[in-house]
This record gives sequence, C-alpha cells and structure tokens, in this order.
Amino acid sequence: MAYEFFISKRYLRAKRKQVFVSIITFISIFGIFLGVAALIIVLAVMNGFEKDLRTKILGIKSHIELTADINGSMKNYQEVRQIVDGMDGVVASTPFIYSQAMIRSGNSVSGVVIRGLDTESAFKVINLGKIREGNIEYLNKIPEEVSKKIPKEDARLNGIVIGKEMARNLGIFLYDTITIISPVGISTPMGIMPRMKKFTVTGIFESGFYEYDSTLAYLSLKSCQDFLQMGDAVTGIDIVVNDIYKADIIARKIQSKLGFPFWANNWMQMNRNLFAALKLEKRVMFIILSLIVLVAAFNIISALIMIVMEKNKDIAILKSMGATSRSIMKTFIYQGLIVGIIGTSLGCIAGLAVALNLQKISLFVENIFKFKILPGDVYYLSELPSQVNYGDVVIIVIGTLLICFLATIYPSLKASRLDPAEALRYE
Repeated sequence: MAYEFFISKRYLRAKRKQVFVSIITFISIFGIFLGVAALIIVLAVMNGFEKDLRTKILGIKSHIELTADINGSMKNYQEVRQIVDGMDGVVASTPFIYSQAMIRSGNSVSGVVIRGLDTESAFKVINLGKIREGNIEYLNKIPEEVSKKIPKEDARLNGIVIGKEMARNLGIFLYDTITIISPVGISTPMGIMPRMKKFTVTGIFESGFYEYDSTLAYLSLKSCQDFLQMGDAVTGIDIVVNDIYKADIIARKIQSKLGFPFWANNWMQMNRNLFAALKLEKRVMFIILSLIVLVAAFNIISALIMIVMEKNKDIAILKSMGATSRSIMKTFIYQGLIVGIIGTSLGCIAGLAVALNLQKISLFVENIFKFKILPGDVYYLSELPSQVNYGDVVIIVIGTLLICFLATIYPSLKASRLDPAEALRYE
C-alpha cells in the first residue's frame, strides 16, 4: 500500500479536535450518495415513461399510417396493400377507417373517435390491450348463444367495442345498446339531419392509456363503411415494420413508390412533440439533480481545505522527511476520491435497488397512505414505470467521480505548495 493512500485514510478518521471536519466529510458522502441515487431513480422513471408510452402508442397505432390526400378516402386499398406488403421491412398491413362522432347512451352523450378495422388482418398490426369483457370477434357477427342474452329487437344490430373509461363514464355495460351520431348529415325532406345508428356493445377493452380508453370505439370495417356511407373505400392503411427506428426510411420508400396522392406518416412524426418533450424533460432533470452532486463537491473542497489548515505541521514534517510536493498532493487527492467513491458506490447501490423495484415500492406506498401516485384520469399512465439504462448509470458514476476529482485539485495543490520552514517556525 502506498504511504500516501495510508495517510489519506488516517486523515479521514477524526480525532477529538477534528469532529467538525469529520461531520463535513460525512455530509459530503451523504450529498454524493443522495445525488447519485436521485439521478439513477429519476432517469430510470423517465426512461420507463418513454418506453411505456411508446409501447402503448405503438400498440393502438401502427408504425406507419398510409392515407390518400384526395377526399380523405382510399378506394383501391386492396391493390395498394399488395404493393405495400411486398416492400422490404414491412411485416403486415391492415385497412382502417377513422372518423369522429358522438356516442349516446340513455341521457349521457360524449365525443368518440370511431375506428373501423378488419378483424382478419388488424391484430397483426395493432394491439388493443386487454379485452376486459366480451369478444372482439363479435364485431362481425354476434353468436346465437350470445344473442339470447340480448333483447330480440337488438339482436341484429352490429357490434361495437369501447374503452373501459368510456364505459365507466357513460355507465355502459356489456351488451347494452348505444347510438352513434355522425357529424356528417343526410338530406331529408325536413332538411339536413345527423346520421344515427344503433350498435350493441360486444366488448370493452383496456389499453392502459387513459386517452385511448376514454375516446376510442371500434367497429368492423363493413359496418363502419355502411354507417359512414363510404362504399368500398377506407381512410387509409396501417402498416407495421420490423424495425420501429427505420419506420421513417420505410415510409419514404412507400411514398416514393406509390407517388401522388398517397402520404405516409411514421410514428415519430405523429408523436414528435410528445417524445421531444420527454427528452427535454429528461435533460433538464439530469441538470437539476446534478446540482446535488456539485453541492457535495463543494463540501469536499471545504473539508479538504480545513484538513490542510489543520495538518500544516504534519505536512511540514512529511516534507522535511523527504516527501515530495507530488506525494502531498496525491495524499489529499486520494482523500477526496475515497469520499467520492464511497458516496458514489452507496448511491449507485441504493439507486439501482429502488429503480429495479419501483413498481413494488410505489404499490406499497399507495397501500399504506391510501392514495394513487398516478391517477389515470390525470396522467397518460396508471402505473409508475421504471427502466434502468445502464449506459446512463455509467455516465452518472464517471461524471460524479470526475467532479469529485476536480474538487480535490485546489486543496491538494495548496497543501503541496506549503513551505515547511514557514509552517514549523513557531513550533
């Protein structure tokens, strides 16, 4: 063991006169511990939010949305699908219809986004989440054993699948009858009247994404075409690719091959603002929490300066015995780094332990204090997600140790330049 390292360890153990210096050293270790742990936990939560949002958004929505600019409808979608399916990187595709309408159940009315889907190909592209009640296949035809549970006048109605939050907000139950009102009117002798049609609720889904669960409703492609009087046309084609991060390249290739009037939007374009905001928030949180480490670094500087002032005589004796300025400097650098390494190690262990078990910890806190950390009607998510990115952990550890090292330079330099004769003059 190098004698510089041995001396630096001895200086960390407080004697009776140095209790205050030892307290500052402890505060420095605790500050670094707190900063590192907070950085790891917060960045893990931010990564978890981003991953969870991306997973849920790309579950309900496709990687690429292909639409036609003329009249907002696509008539030759079968031919277009054959071209799209044959392109490199495309895994599957499905036609869809998109429209906004009103939903009425009893005296309750709410806005709704209608999505018409082809049940044969849709589930290769999108994922509705959990079907809490009913069956998505009943959109095409309600089986006889189920139709017995429904009043005879409603047994022949087309099926509709709605979100859990919409069902809760409007008081709708499985196999209830609801009315969809389209904003596009029809001409009658009485003037323009809104288009209305009754549907039977054949399923209730939960995506885990409040925005979708409270506004989305699914119809079969055929019943949606009939209701909106679209004939054999659709709004567009949903496409899923083998690499989500190459969706923009594949979208450009599709658009280039099909030409005008087709337009291909990828998931990055459709959700650009949301993910850009998350990245900005992650950077800001990193900068803010790094200030905790910087405060701890200033504590290291103050503690080392006080130790240097306290150990003037020891430094002079060491220099008189042949210790070089470099050795004295190394002694105090080691002392600051020991504080940094202890604080960083403890913070890293605590941060990873919390981040990897955050779901269990959040449930435990909710059960004890009887409150919801992430209310679903306020936030996009109902659970606190966490994903540890070990690249971020490495950057945090290296950055913290670098700050601790830089904090030791000035006090160590001051100690190395001490004149032994000056220090021992009055001894």
